[in-house]
Amino acid sequence: MSTEPWTDSNARAPIDGRSAFTLALREAAAHAVHARERELCLVDPDFESWPLDDGPWLDSMTRWARLPDRRLIMVASRYDTLPARCARFCTWRGTYAHVVQAYATEVEFSQVPSLMLAGATSLMLSDRLRWRGVHLSTDKEVADWREVVDALLQRSEPGFAVNLMGL
Repeated sequence: MSTEPWTDSNARAPIDGRSAFTLALREAAAHAVHARERELCLVDPDFESWPLDDGPWLDSMTRWARLPDRRLIMVASRYDTLPARCARFCTWRGTYAHVVQAYATEVEFSQVPSLMLAGATSLMLSDRLRWRGVHLSTDKEVADWREVVDALLQRSEPGFAVNLMGL
């Protein structure tokens, strides 16, 4: 994981490929700890191929979640594949349930963006199939995407329960 502070050159680096996306998520989480970001937001139609079980990313998320007054907002169309695919993340989510607010949106699957809003280290995937995206380099870009997330939240309800109960 990068231990270097976030710089403008990071913000201009394109995301091109799965490994670049994983690295971008790691850097964003590490920077969120360093910058003491109060709120992070993860948005994706289903988080199907996000590296949520990545050890260094989860380590940074743990350090971030232990800071006071933190909130992680997750928005997806569905979470049904996460428990089987991302067991470590689901365990983490259970441990830090007081920090995580997960929502299932009724917005059409194809209309849900893929992004992580984390202050100055926010990023967006514009092509989920090829893992291509950008770092959001201005406060205005982050604010514009935050408005999109707010609109998604208006058409959402709580989802991704900590404990799945069945009969």
